[in-house]
Amino acid sequence: MASSICKHAAIAPSPATFRSSKIPIVPVYLTRNGYCRPSTACCSLRRPHYIPNHIPDPNYVRIFDTTLRDGEQSPGATMTTKEKLDIALQLARLGVDIIEAGFPASSDADFEAVHLTAREFSSADSRPVPVICGLARAPANKISCVRHCERSWEAVKHASKPRIHTSIATSQIHMDFKLKMTPDQVVHKAATMVAYARSLDCRDVEFSPGDAGRSDREFLYRILGEVIKAGETTFNIPDTNDLGLSTANTIAGAYSGATQVEVTINGIGERAGNASLEEVEEYSGLRIQPHKANVGANAFAHENGIHQVGV
Repeated sequence: MASSICKHAAIAPSPATFRSSKIPIVPVYLTRNGYCRPSTACCSLRRPHYIPNHIPDPNYVRIFDTTLRDGEQSPGATMTTKEKLDIALQLARLGVDIIEAGFPASSDADFEAVHLTAREFSSADSRPVPVICGLARAPANKISCVRHCERSWEAVKHASKPRIHTSIATSQIHMDFKLKMTPDQVVHKAATMVAYARSLDCRDVEFSPGDAGRSDREFLYRILGEVIKAGETTFNIPDTNDLGLSTANTIAGAYSGATQVEVTINGIGERAGNASLEEVEEYSGLRIQPHKANVGANAFAHENGIHQVGV
């Protein structure tokens, strides 16, 4: 889903040119009245200046792309460090606001990929650059929590706009059987990890309550309140795409006031995937069906002569 900034204007991507041009880009923007191309925009608005915990234009929706983290966790979607960097450059050209570049504590290779991506966007110069984000999960072991935060910060700190993304499961079934922790322990762990991330000189910390869709609503209010007190600047309410409604739910969330939406290229990701940013198959290795809207091989192909004339 593309971002929207006001009722009548589309958001144009940055005019800056990044080094890689491997994946062709054809901009089509989404306004709150529908899609339009740059030539149809009635005015030109740039992305608002990025400030953690604040969006100068309340109608602006930030695009958070997690292709390089959750997307790569799809079976068969392993990417090399070079491929990840190429994709990050293309996402920046598309105007993505936040790139979750990986999970630095998971492996040395993932740390290196996030580190190189952060250095690629270490200077804003005259171009708008994306936030570079690293995941740091909240395991039960205190030492592991510290390591996750520290590895994430070491990987992203050279970015012009670094972010640490913390997460812990909050549904009752996950607390009971995956974490084996009480609700009070989960709240304490989440708040402690956010506070520790902030103590590393990271001004931008996101928190996600895992399996939020099955979590008790009052408990969600409670844990979100505590992580906000601890210094969290963005909270994400994730859900699964098991029923194929991720894009519909994402758009509904934006129209209901969400100021950040999370997407991946091709909609790839764990389980049934994520809301789809756009469709590119070259690096993911996951083939697109020919009849896929907009990008499938048959999307604009016709055998009927009268249809060909119409196109």
